[in-house]
Order: sequence, then C-alpha cells, then structure tokens
Amino acid sequence: MTDAFDDLLSANRSFAESFPYRDLEGVARAGVAIVTCMDARIDPLGMLGLQVGDAKVVRNPGGRVTPQALEAVVLAVNLLGASRVLVVPHTRCAMGSATQEQMRARVADAAGQDASWQRFSVVDDQRAALEDDVRLVRAHPLVPDTVEVGGFVYDVDTGLLDRVL
Repeated sequence: MTDAFDDLLSANRSFAESFPYRDLEGVARAGVAIVTCMDARIDPLGMLGLQVGDAKVVRNPGGRVTPQALEAVVLAVNLLGASRVLVVPHTRCAMGSATQEQMRARVADAAGQDASWQRFSVVDDQRAALEDDVRLVRAHPLVPDTVEVGGFVYDVDTGLLDRVL
C-alpha cells in the first residue's frame, strides 16, 4: 500500500540505520532552551552553532511564549538542564503580517470553511510582544532568578540574531 508518508518512512529507515543519538540523555547539554517560530526557514540549533542534544526547542506560530511554551520552559530550567532561555521571533513572520480577522479569513479561504472561531497568535507589534514574552518568563515563580532570559529577533534573510532584550 502506497500512501503520503512512504517517502518519509523510507527516509526514517535510512536515518535509523546509523542512528547517532541512542546514547543522548534528555537534558540540554549546552544549558539552552529556545522558544521560536515554527517557520521552516529557522534552524534553531544551527543558528546558534548547537547540535542535537544541546538545547530544548519549543516552536509555535510567531514564536510566542504561550502557556504551553511557558510550561516547556519551566520544565527545561528545572528538570532538563537549561540555564539560558532565548525567546526568538523572526522577521517577515506571517503572524505579524495580519490582524486576527485577516488571518481567520486567509485560513477560511484555504480551508473552505468558517474559521471565525479559531484564535491565531497574531502580533500587532513584534517588539512589544517580545518584551511581554521575556517579562513573562522572567517573572514566572518557577523560573529561578539564576536563569538568563534574552529576547532576540532572527533575520530570515541574513541568518543573524539581533539581541533586543
């Protein structure tokens, strides 16, 4: 039986033949946690010179510190070896290019059905959202004061990070 996942399963079997990560533990070896966008132009480990096993990576639309992302950060800094947290939205992000209503209309057009009930993590002001997100992580009672939290913007055209906070 052929299906839409055959190419990926075949690639996975090749990957598994020489699987290099069997001895890795679940901690962040470099002490890093990253919250960033799901955008395919972002290589969260590569942009920081890190490798698999070095960091905990949380990805979502817009790279926002959502309740789920904050949960992951709390786990990373308390149980998984992270002592530095980077919050990293990026340039030319779709979540910063539309209002809630516009995003709902785009999705409705693509899906062919009503999307007026769906909430999307759009941002009116990326810098203000980044400031809020960094403040949220820093203020969380389960994120120790010893954890360094920084806000950065990743440029999808140059690959450079700009430290904002």
